[in-house]
Formats: sequence, structure tokens, C-alpha cells
Amino acid sequence: MEKEKYMWRCIELAKNGLSTVSSNPMVGAVIVDNKTIIGEGYHMIPGGPHAEVNAINSVKDKSRLTQSTLYVNLEPCSHFGKTAPCSQLIIDHKIPKVVIGCKDPFREVSGKGIKQLEEAGIEVIIGVLEKECETLNKRFIKNQTHQRPYIILKWAESADGYMDRIRKDGTPAKLSTDLTNMVVHKKRSEASAIMVGTQTALLDNPILNVRNWSGTNPVRVLIDQTLRLPRPLLHLFDKQIQTYVFTAREKKSADNLTFITIDFEKNMLNQIVNEIYKRNLSTLLVEGGSSLHQSFIEANLWDEIHIERSQDTLIRGIPAPKIKGNAVRTEERHFGVNYDIYYNYQS
Repeated sequence: MEKEKYMWRCIELAKNGLSTVSSNPMVGAVIVDNKTIIGEGYHMIPGGPHAEVNAINSVKDKSRLTQSTLYVNLEPCSHFGKTAPCSQLIIDHKIPKVVIGCKDPFREVSGKGIKQLEEAGIEVIIGVLEKECETLNKRFIKNQTHQRPYIILKWAESADGYMDRIRKDGTPAKLSTDLTNMVVHKKRSEASAIMVGTQTALLDNPILNVRNWSGTNPVRVLIDQTLRLPRPLLHLFDKQIQTYVFTAREKKSADNLTFITIDFEKNMLNQIVNEIYKRNLSTLLVEGGSSLHQSFIEANLWDEIHIERSQDTLIRGIPAPKIKGNAVRTEERHFGVNYDIYYNYQS
């Protein structure tokens, strides 16, 4: 149980990087000597010191490292990227034992960090809380194993299963509360990109930023096949946030507004997802309308679904998307009068 206790601490430390380290993994490290934590750290920002570096630097008496155990939830890196290899740093400080939660799926590291430590005579234990460590970095693992962003579909629906009313006056139905709006903006702060379709952009005129939570604005992604949206009138074209517009027409990009031409006669979603991945955006949050969500569901191109269920009824309107059999309901969270239902994709 001692190993699990310190690995849980690594996981808790790593979570501090949820909104800041994308597209890198979340990593926490703990250094223990004689059942006492003498150092700890986590990865804070891309390009910054890794968790192991911060943990080692936090140890006041470096001589204790030679009799300590380093715990880390992800295999230490063994290659030169934006920072030097952590495996070599561990070797240089003569730390005799390393406990690792799970292997790193990144091909430049996978297994190599462990091998380097073992060849240096360090005792390495692998797989402590392995499932929990993999769940922590499920977004990063999806990026590395499937070469695409981790995709979250998020929508709000009424108690009777509608996303919106039939709009005669052009006014959208308000299903979210002030509290659930904060939750949505927290989700946005944890995503690299946020996506809507043409109709949502036209009818709702969303800003798609993080304003009811503290965090970085995700890149905005918009589908506008024929470039029919009135750009001067919509927030999405204000150039305040990096915005990608997927279209069938050629259009010159400017400032924070990038037009990406794709072939709408072929698989539109795959092309968009591939372009997002190529731009190093690790998590895509989809907040579009029913049709866009249903397209992702039918294509089996999603990882999580978050449904906000309102207590209000609309009687008639635009039906919410239909979830298929590969969706596994995992939990339910209540936020005042509304509640969220979470599903995971099961292949």
C-alpha cells in the first residue's frame, strides 16, 4: 500500500497541469526517503521543467537522493525534446529506485526511459496504479495511439429530450444555469480546441471563450462550407482568439483567422480532425447543434459525451442526438437543478 500511497500523490500533483500542459501529458513526481517525502513537483507548462526535474530541484539536501525512491506516474523521458532527458537526470543524481505508474506511449520514449534506468543499475518498478495513471492521461494516450485529438461531445437538453425549440422569434432556448455555465467554461479551459457548425454560429452567435472560469481560451473551430456566414456580425470572426474555419472555398487567412480548405465530398469529419491533430491540438470539445453531434456519433468518432440535463421541458423542438450502443454511462453529477450525464466510448 505504500507504493500506492505515493503514486496517488503523484496523480494529484499531476492534475495541477490539466489546463496548462496540453498537448503534453500530466505528470507528477514524488521523492521519498525513509518513508518521508523530501521532494515533489509536477509538469507546469509545455517546454518547462518536467515533474522529475521540479521534484529533484525541490530537495534541499541533495545527498539524500542517493538513498531515496522517486515515484512518477508516467515513464521518465529519455530523449532530447524541449528539455533534457529526465532518465539521465535521475541517473546523474544516483537515485537508486524508481517506481513508475505506466509506460509512455510516445514512440520517442516508450520503454526507452525504463531501459536506460535499468541499464544504469537502478531498480525500476512498473505498473503501480497503472489503470489510474492511464486514465489520468487518457487524452495524451489517445493522441499518441490514434493520431487524433481526444474528442468530447457536449450539449444541453431539456427534460423531454430537446436541444432547442423551433425558433420563430430567433431566440434560443436557455437550458443552462449560471452554475452550469461555469462548469462549461471549466471544460473549455481544459480543451485545446472548441468546435461549432454553421447553424450554431449563425443562430447563437457564440463567443466560445473562457470567461466564467480561469484559464486559456481554446482555439475556435468553425465549419462554413460556402463562406455564407456574415463575418462582420459574428463574434467568431473578431480575431481576438485563434480561429480555424473549414471551408470548400479558397480564402486568404489574416491575423487570428485561418481558412482551411477541405473536400466536403469526402469524409469531412476525418479531414477536420486530422487537421486539428496536425496543429498539435490535443483535445477537441464539440459544442455544436444536434446534427453536428449526431455526425460524430454515427462516425464513432468520439471519446466522451457530456450531457447537461435541464429540469425544463420544451414540448417540441430540435431533438437531442441519439446515443448508440457503444456508449457506456459512467457517472452523473448534479449542479443545482441541472445535472450532467457522462458517457465513455467503448469499442
